Amino acid sequence: MTDHSASAASLDNIAGPMAADTTGRNRLVINLLLVATFVVILNETLMAVAIPRLMRDFNVTAGAVQWLTTAFLLTVSVVIPVTGFLLQRMNTRPVFVLAMSLFTLGTLIATMASNLEVLILARVIQASGTAIMMPLLMTTVMTLAPAETRGKTMGFISTVISVAPAVGPTLSGIILNYLSWRWMFILVLPISLGALALGAHRIQNVTTPHQAPIDGVSVVLSGMAFGGIVYGLSHVGVSAEPGAFAAGIWSAVGAAFLAVFIFRQISLQTTGHPLLDLRTFNSRNFTVSVVLMASLMMALFGTIILLPIYLQNVLTLSTLQTGLLLLPGGLLMGLLGPHVGRLYDRVGPTRLLVPGVIVVSAVLWAMTLLGPHTPVSYILAGHVVMSVGFALLFTPLFTVSLSSVKPNLYSHGSAVIGTIQQVAGAAGVALFVALMSARATTLTAHGLAPLDALSGGVRGGFLCGAFISLISVGCVFLVQKPPGQPVANP
Repeated sequence: MTDHSASAASLDNIAGPMAADTTGRNRLVINLLLVATFVVILNETLMAVAIPRLMRDFNVTAGAVQWLTTAFLLTVSVVIPVTGFLLQRMNTRPVFVLAMSLFTLGTLIATMASNLEVLILARVIQASGTAIMMPLLMTTVMTLAPAETRGKTMGFISTVISVAPAVGPTLSGIILNYLSWRWMFILVLPISLGALALGAHRIQNVTTPHQAPIDGVSVVLSGMAFGGIVYGLSHVGVSAEPGAFAAGIWSAVGAAFLAVFIFRQISLQTTGHPLLDLRTFNSRNFTVSVVLMASLMMALFGTIILLPIYLQNVLTLSTLQTGLLLLPGGLLMGLLGPHVGRLYDRVGPTRLLVPGVIVVSAVLWAMTLLGPHTPVSYILAGHVVMSVGFALLFTPLFTVSLSSVKPNLYSHGSAVIGTIQQVAGAAGVALFVALMSARATTLTAHGLAPLDALSGGVRGGFLCGAFISLISVGCVFLVQKPPGQPVANP
């Protein structure tokens, strides 16, 4: 009896340090991935404020400079579906090194770009790394974080996703006030190199890769489907663009390829090697969460593009003033992320999602009343309140969606969510801008002054977002706590 007790005590003494070591390793891996993901997402929104400067420096049109955004979105939407395969075949460290190496190489090329074509190439290389990083982070968190604290960890992901885009325009506005556009990449480069070096040295492999043959036909179909849809959506409403009609055709072609892609993935599921495993949608909870997330992303990205247009062209604020005005909401959304995650672990999703979606919908409906003389303080207050609503939504949705699928489908679930985010974001921007442009043109034709016509167009865009938010209100009551996921004690 004494020997048995001694053996048990000995095992406890061994298991204790081993468990602590594993916990420390997991925390280090997640923290490094969070920092790297913040850097790559920050880069996404740095370029928006720089477009006028780039038009002047390269002596090109707005349509040509728009390719810096279009090419980035296209690359991300094409690469993300392939990440499910990469995350199955490769260990954590080599996937991280691949993602950060691509991003760092793209950043280096951008610092030396002598013309727009080279800068677009740099953005494509950056986007390839960005597309890999986000699914890697989400899959790793789902693999390592205990179910009862998953919400808190996902809260940090929400912080990265919300703070980085919010800081981007403000940071680029400050840089462009004093320095050339190249400094937007020069300042990011050492941070990117540091993250790459630290991750290559300190990140440990925390997943077990296995053989998973890649289907080349699916890769081509995926590229044509998501690339075509995003390309078309990114040019909807840009009437001055010569290829606007052709871009609309591309959306239809992309949708046709998407149907073929889905059919092929379903047929490949019997062999166990689809490029993007759609069995994630066998979970009703995952499906409803993804639909809800898509509608919210449309509203969020549409708002992100429409508010600066309204603030600068109707209320005549500068780019720096616009960035500073939108900064508090983005920072608040990020700061609330971990706290919302802890609340999720305690109370589950419903008590957070319902008030969050009601707040977002209410603010979008309020924005349909914006006019040429709306006080800036109202815009600031509305944006801050909306940001609180989004903070209550994204952390629970990320957690619920991935917690509702089987562990062997985490990488595919992450890829699905990343793809949906990109397509829905592009759709939101396209829809808001198209409706704004069409409404402004109609009002101008009826004799309204350009400022009043544009203001009316902005209201039309936000009316679209308000109706989209009703989809979210309808879906939110269908989201349930994932089966088998415990709720932590208060």
